[in-house]
This record gives sequence, C-alpha cells and structure tokens, in this order.
Amino acid sequence: METNRKVIIVGGVAGGASCAARLRRLDEGAAIVLLERGPYVSFANCGLPYYVGGVIPDEDDLLMVSPDLFRRRFNIDVRVLHEATAIDRRRRELVVRDGATGGEYREGYDALVLAPGAAPLRPPLPGIDLPGIFSLRTIPDSREIREWIAARRARKAVVVGGSYIGLEMTENLVRRGLAVTVVDVLPQVMAPLDGEMAEPVMRCLEENRVDLHLGDGVTGFEADARGGLVVRTAGGASLTADIVILAIGVKPEVALARAAGLEIGELGGIRVDESMRTSDPAIWAVGDAVEVRHAVTGRWCLMPLAGPANRQGRVAADAICGRNARFRGVQGTAVCGIFGMTVAMTGASEKVLKQHGVRDYEVVYLHPYQHASYYPGAKRMHIKLIFSRPEGRILGAQATGEGGVDKRIDVIAMALQKNGTVFDLEECELCYAPQFGSAKDPVNLAGMVAANVLRGDMPAAGWSGLASTDALLIDVREPFEFAADHLDGAVNIPLGDLRDRLAELPRDRELLVYCAIGERSYTAVRILVQHGFRAGTLSGGYVTYCGFNP
Repeated sequence: METNRKVIIVGGVAGGASCAARLRRLDEGAAIVLLERGPYVSFANCGLPYYVGGVIPDEDDLLMVSPDLFRRRFNIDVRVLHEATAIDRRRRELVVRDGATGGEYREGYDALVLAPGAAPLRPPLPGIDLPGIFSLRTIPDSREIREWIAARRARKAVVVGGSYIGLEMTENLVRRGLAVTVVDVLPQVMAPLDGEMAEPVMRCLEENRVDLHLGDGVTGFEADARGGLVVRTAGGASLTADIVILAIGVKPEVALARAAGLEIGELGGIRVDESMRTSDPAIWAVGDAVEVRHAVTGRWCLMPLAGPANRQGRVAADAICGRNARFRGVQGTAVCGIFGMTVAMTGASEKVLKQHGVRDYEVVYLHPYQHASYYPGAKRMHIKLIFSRPEGRILGAQATGEGGVDKRIDVIAMALQKNGTVFDLEECELCYAPQFGSAKDPVNLAGMVAANVLRGDMPAAGWSGLASTDALLIDVREPFEFAADHLDGAVNIPLGDLRDRLAELPRDRELLVYCAIGERSYTAVRILVQHGFRAGTLSGGYVTYCGFNP
C-alpha cells in the first residue's frame, strides 16, 4: 500500500541500506531519507582487510551501491557526510549536522530507523592515540593503513586481538611482507571457538611465521627512537612494530539512542523487540548496535555480523509498512579464512552453554575427509558437534579444515534453525560426487556418531575426565602407530586381534577405547559391549587428544 509516510534511516552499510531498499519495494509513495556520516554508503566492510592486503586491488570495488544509484533506482534521498546529532522524540524530529558546511537542520519523521553500527574498541591505554596505531572500520581507515605501510616501508606489525578481523588483517599484512605478532589477553585466538577447536588455527598461524603472544594483555604503547612503536604488555614484554592494528572487538554505537532516552540493554546495545522496534513506538533499530536474542540460549546477546544486520533491516521495513514481521534471533553462524584454512561455527559453543548453566548436552568429534579419500587432494576437516540429551537437538557446531568446511557448517546451521536433531543429520540427502564429498557426507557422519551416542550404541567419554578416570585405556591402533605415541597407561590391542584377546581384559573394570580418529574404536566398543564388557570410546580418537594434529 502506498503512503505518504516519511522514514529516516540513520546509517548505511548492511542494516540501514537493506532497510531502505526493502522499504521502497513495499511502499512506492514513502519519502525515504538515508543519512550516513561517512563519505560512503553501502560499502563492503568485510572486504576491508583484503583491500589492505591487495587481494582487492581497487577501492571502488568495495562500494556496493552509490548515492546516485540509490536515488535513480530506488528514489531514496541519500545524504553522505550528514550526521544525526539528536532525536527530538516529542516532535518526531532529528537534528542533523551537514559535514560539508558545518550547519545544522531539523528533519521530521513518521518512522525512524537507527543503524549506527558498532565502533572498534580503543581502551584508554597510555599511548593509544600515537601515530601508527589503527583500527579498521571504514574505507578511509583501510586507505590510511595502506598509505602508512607504503610511506614507512613497514616491516613489522603487532595486531592486538585474535578476533576474526584481527586474523584476517594478520593474513593480509603477511601477504604484504610484514612480520606479524598477534597479542591477546586470552590463551587462544578466536574467542567464540572452544579452546580445543582453536588449536589448529593457532598451529596454522605459527606455520605461516606469525608470532603468537597469548595470555598477556597490552598495557600501553610508546614511540621509540627510530620512529616506530613499542607495545608493552602486562607480562613485561616489549614488542616493537612499525604499525599496530587494534582488533580487540567492537562496541555498539548507542550515544544517539541513549541521549534520546531509548532503552539500552545490560550488554550496552539498543534494546528492541522481535519487530526491531525500540522502546519508542516510532523508532526502530537494526544491526551491530542492537541486542538480540540468541536462538539457542534464549539470552540477550550482541552479534555484529552482516547477515543478521541485513535480515533485521528487512524486518524493520516490513514492520514499518504494517506487516507482521518477526526477527527470530541469531545463532552466530560465521566463517573466516586464514592462510588457506577455513574456520566456521554456528549455534552455541560449549563454553557458552556452561556459562549459562546448560548441562544436558553431549559432544562428539570427528575428522572426515572433505571429499572421497581416493580422489586426489582429499584433506581432513575437524568437526565438533554439540547436541542436547536425550532428544538430540542440535545446539552448535564448529569446524576447521582446508576445504568444504563452510558447506558443512551451513547445512548444520539450517538444521539448527529448523530445530533439527542429530537424527535429522543422519538422514540429510546431500549432493555427492567424489570431488565434492562422500556417499556418507561429513554432515551424515556427524549425525551418525551423535545418534550412536544417544542410542547407547557408542557410549562416549569426554577427554576432560581422562586425567581422573580409573578405566583401563585400550588403544586399538596398529603396533607401529602405538609405538609412535600413545596415552600413558594404555594397552595396545589392535582391532584385528581384539576378538582373540578378550580373555586378557577385566570384566570388573570400565574400558575406554581409542584409535586415531574414532572409527576403529567404535567397532571395538561394539565387539566389547556384545561380549559383556563395560566399554566406551574417547570421541574423535588420538587426533582429538593431540589438538587435531594428524
């Protein structure tokens, strides 16, 4: 239905731009104004690290839609370098500063959409504002980083924070020939991952000559005599650099909303309902600035991802136009590429479940090839699947590998969205050819392993309890594998010999069986259980124990 409503959207990029385009498709008669305080609207901020690294050679390639195209195609009034400075909720007016002239004016609205995004964290550390210390949020940021590297002929960089953006910047700085040190207060990179799933990522970084300085927070920065920088840490380290990249996270931009008296959540984001409406019925908010519900835990969370921001923009547009639109929440599906490795996850991590007091869940690990092992180029991936007990509802998954990881996590993400179970993963019908997968796809295998645990066909023991167990450890690998390395106290009985050596095993003691990746130990447990033994497996085998290092 066409109307004469006036909608102002504050902020472009993902949420704001998608909201504007959706609004126009639904309402040809609305007056739509999009305000962006920066010089660009609807640019690919996820591509910024790759522009720094030269993978994306031309800055213009980052521009998704120009203001002129918005005007011609969508009849949307886009005003770049225009910043909203205040909201007069009573009069339904926005105070706007024109960055080109410095003047201010008021703009009335029937509906207002806030999409200010989130700003990189810059903690008040000594020296934080020294030249050569950069954050990455906009195209001008990436341009300045490139120019600094070129002008200073930079050779050493320190990246503060092992986040997704931090590691993408690390890869691209290495691509430009810089030696890079990553510093993080946590003992791992990629905080959303469970610790063991970050192990192969850290190994990959070290194999590409990245120096990891973990478990030690930055306390300040100093300029040195040669014109470079020194990064000081709590542990007493002094790291020299020609350039420093801050990638320690982002903070929702809520100053405008807070000043207007809109409700701000406990996590610091704008609080919205399912239709993305704020505490003011005429104001909506979308994107990185808002708090949303997590689809698995049901808790409020901050999830600064482009996909959810785009969907939220569409929901807000639908709601403004009177449609019964609802944002279902987020599940944190994300992917990152690092030096040829892919890292992806969806749903809740195990540490998040523990943080929220969830206990009725199981975990399995598996290490399948990304496609048929006989087809050239087959590489293992490492998958962690988390599911509820006893119903088997999928709660989360994480995976790393050189190929096919994103495909598998995408499938599991869709199953999670539909409240699917591990039994559904067993039955997934996925495309197969030797160069793309296996007849039993890794998604199927994950479901089968998890279903076997729930059905009692493969009792599983967690690796965390290994140090305190009094069970007898049985290694069913071949003698040469056992000789290379094994768990302390383990007895080697190769799977092919197991049936002939059952008399050697105690019937009054639990048996924990392991192999390389879990396949042979599953067969061994089935043999032992059917012969009256109490037996279980260590999920994922010795490869899991070694941090997914084959």
